[in-house]
Amino acid sequence: MPSAPLLLVAAIALVDIDGRVLVQQRPEGKQMAGLWEFPGGKVEAGETPEASLIRELKEELDIDVTEACLAPFSFASHAYADFHLLMPLFVCRRWQGAVRAREGQALKWLRPARMGDLPMPPADKPLVAMLRDLL
Repeated sequence: MPSAPLLLVAAIALVDIDGRVLVQQRPEGKQMAGLWEFPGGKVEAGETPEASLIRELKEELDIDVTEACLAPFSFASHAYADFHLLMPLFVCRRWQGAVRAREGQALKWLRPARMGDLPMPPADKPLVAMLRDLL
């Protein structure tokens, strides 16, 4: 049986000084529109997950992050209908600039205990429980 293609996506839990984590809502027109997720994106060919996050955070949220501030935390491995997602999750508590939605996405800062109330992609949900234990 042929396996579904593997998709590598890096994600980040940005944690503010009050212990809240940033989530963003997938915009209309994208797969899984309306669901809340951790910021991040596809890792491009020749790119490390860390470099991908640095690029995506600048593009999506207009913040600058250094690789030294990215702490590997956990990962998700989830089989969707047409691909298999492998998603390392990093934690970051330091960045330069003010977070702002550059792609029209809705943003929320939430404590991990409240994140379970949001509709999220299946791969993101187990990571919320791990963040609750961390924070």
